[in-house]
Amino acid sequence: MSEQLMDTYSPLPVAFERGEGVWLWDTEGKRYLDALSGIAVCNLGHAHPLVAKALCEQAGKLLHTSNIYHISLQERLAGELNRLAGMERAFFCNSGAEANEAAIKLARLYGHGKGIKSPAIIVTGGSFHGRTMATLSATGNRRIQAGFEPLVRGFVRVEYNDLEAMRNVAKNDPEVVAVLVEPVQGEGGIRIPDEGYLAGLRALCDEQGWLLMLDEVQTGMGRTGEMFAFQHSGITPDVTTLAKGLGNGVPIGACLARGEAAKVFRPGSHGTTFGGNPLVCSAALAVVETLQREDLPARAALLGERMLGRLRDSLADNTCLRDIRGMGLMLGIELNRPCGELVEEALRAGLLINVTATSVIRLLPPLILNEQEADQIVDTVVRLIDSFAATDPVAA
Repeated sequence: MSEQLMDTYSPLPVAFERGEGVWLWDTEGKRYLDALSGIAVCNLGHAHPLVAKALCEQAGKLLHTSNIYHISLQERLAGELNRLAGMERAFFCNSGAEANEAAIKLARLYGHGKGIKSPAIIVTGGSFHGRTMATLSATGNRRIQAGFEPLVRGFVRVEYNDLEAMRNVAKNDPEVVAVLVEPVQGEGGIRIPDEGYLAGLRALCDEQGWLLMLDEVQTGMGRTGEMFAFQHSGITPDVTTLAKGLGNGVPIGACLARGEAAKVFRPGSHGTTFGGNPLVCSAALAVVETLQREDLPARAALLGERMLGRLRDSLADNTCLRDIRGMGLMLGIELNRPCGELVEEALRAGLLINVTATSVIRLLPPLILNEQEADQIVDTVVRLIDSFAATDPVAA
């Protein structure tokens, strides 16, 4: 860690100089296969020609004016996202945390409009919604909250994938106005809910007059095999949030809403200086166009199934394997003990991976991956886990 930087990260011993597609090169010239995509950000890989072209052309015209003026690129992007998601209006910001912050504020304003004095939002254990004070408070991870008390009030906590717990809250808490969940928990360890979970939440929210708010910051933009993960369930939320893959590395977030939720914010309710400026919207439009033209969500679905199948076949007899799960190119391999050391082992092998929830290897490769590259990721990960299992104290 440089002494010039605040000590907020423990960076790995590598610095990257350039990238192309699914590959990165460090300052020493070593090549790495990227199975993390900057944590589900670079869905189109690195140095994508259309994104680069859009950024260069826009940088030569206009970077920023602020949202006190019309921004035509922002309006075009809002139209595309609303059409794809079945939404009506969009608010643009700079990150996933800011998108979720907007959703939380929207829900509170919605509740006050219903005459509820202290509007509450149901959130779930194991969730991750960001590191601002409100989104950190909504997050279901005590480790990242510790030391930042007092937390923001107004959140009711239940276990993820537990509809009955949600129904019990409905019976006992008249101040609830919304539910905020991830369709698939990313930081929580690639936790995929039961098939009827999101549909059940939709029905409960309709019954109670609550807003269903889905955090698609990590799952959105084709990552799970559909443009948005909620589309697997055949439902539409009232609010959904995006970031990460929307800009392919350019900082942009979005909060989309429909119905009553789309009309809650008025001029002065919420705002941002940089959000949705011409530069970031030009990149996001290139991303949205490419995802559709190349049908990359469908590609993610096919390659994800291929990788899941090969991982399950290759690790079926591994002594430290607990579970393998995934949706599209959002894959998790859960081991029976903490395995953070495998991140540096993979780095030495020329592969970028991540470990989350202490014992889940998380794979989030770019959606432009080809079959050979997908197989290379699987083969390398299997070798790493086999070596790790050889030191398993349980097996010994």
